[in-house]
Amino acid sequence: MFDLTGKRALVTGASGGIGREIARALGKAGARVALSGTRVAALEDTAREMGGGEHPILPCNLGNQDEVDKLVPSAESALGGLDILVNNAGMTRDNLFMRMKNEEWDEVLAVNLTAAFHLTRAVLRGMMKQRYGRIISITSVVGVAGNAGQGNYAASKAGLIGMSKSLAQEVASRNITVNTIAPGFIASAMTDELNDKQRETILQKVPAGRLGTADEVAACTVFLASAEAGYITGHTLNVNGGMLMI
Repeated sequence: MFDLTGKRALVTGASGGIGREIARALGKAGARVALSGTRVAALEDTAREMGGGEHPILPCNLGNQDEVDKLVPSAESALGGLDILVNNAGMTRDNLFMRMKNEEWDEVLAVNLTAAFHLTRAVLRGMMKQRYGRIISITSVVGVAGNAGQGNYAASKAGLIGMSKSLAQEVASRNITVNTIAPGFIASAMTDELNDKQRETILQKVPAGRLGTADEVAACTVFLASAEAGYITGHTLNVNGGMLMI
């Protein structure tokens, strides 16, 4: 439905889960996609499924500032520029606030928020010059509503929303949109391990009565990356089955 032929994208956290499906969906829509993550073998498998060589593999540990600084230039060199950035990579280090260690806070903020800032800032020059860009960050329902034991994760994901809204106001006149997607409970290897009681407890919070899928998050990403979404910016698209209606 949405044609991204000729567009060039960078997706972080593309090794698996939501990031992998986002990369595949962008590629299926016609984009060339630079795949970034920490698990090289998984990135290679995804690239192979997507057709190989036109989708470069760019391993990167987003907790390492030197690697972060090299990622966008490497993607621009490999693809000849960037039209789409998807900040998808994320991590958790859950703990109650009183027990949270400094490193648990710092590591989560570094990967989930600070790396996204550096990557986003790095793509702006090229996007402003070409007067076109789509910047999409994957946040979370936790970043909107909070969650006990995830103060660091919630802060990082809420930060993505605030950062994106601010940037959206700065670059809208250059035909660059900046949006976020906030998934709720999404089916994953982790949710597959839930017992019936745990699953029931979760689904009681979801009016749709089921977990979401990575494909559904990926489809929303393709839409926000498309020309048809050009008048949407500074928005958070909630993909949560009605769990949080705002």
